[in-house]
Amino acid sequence: MAEFKLDNLDQNEKPDKKREEIKGKVLRLKDLVNYQDGTVASRMIISRKTGNITLFSFDENEGLSEHTAPYDAVVTILDGECEVWVDGQTFHMNEGETIIFPANVSHALSAITKFKMVLTMIRE
Repeated sequence: MAEFKLDNLDQNEKPDKKREEIKGKVLRLKDLVNYQDGTVASRMIISRKTGNITLFSFDENEGLSEHTAPYDAVVTILDGECEVWVDGQTFHMNEGETIIFPANVSHALSAITKFKMVLTMIRE
């Protein structure tokens, strides 16, 4: 499994043209990020000091390495299936399911099949 860390995202990213173009429109989130062979792709759709909403696509066997975050994170599976680890517990997740990663608790995930997810992080 290739290692992809959330730290790789630019948390201070300014609004760009692509993010502005989707505002005020009906969206299918899973259509806004494409699968890429052998890697993890991401697209931030909201970026504010108070939090981010980021779409991810994972090729089979890709994942996010174990880490913690200082705030809760909400993950919803948009397509495919994955395995998630939270504080030593393992969960199998499918399209339409959501999990909340608690602040300061170790978590990771790995693609069972290609899958897409939306990650919502709200800072205090």
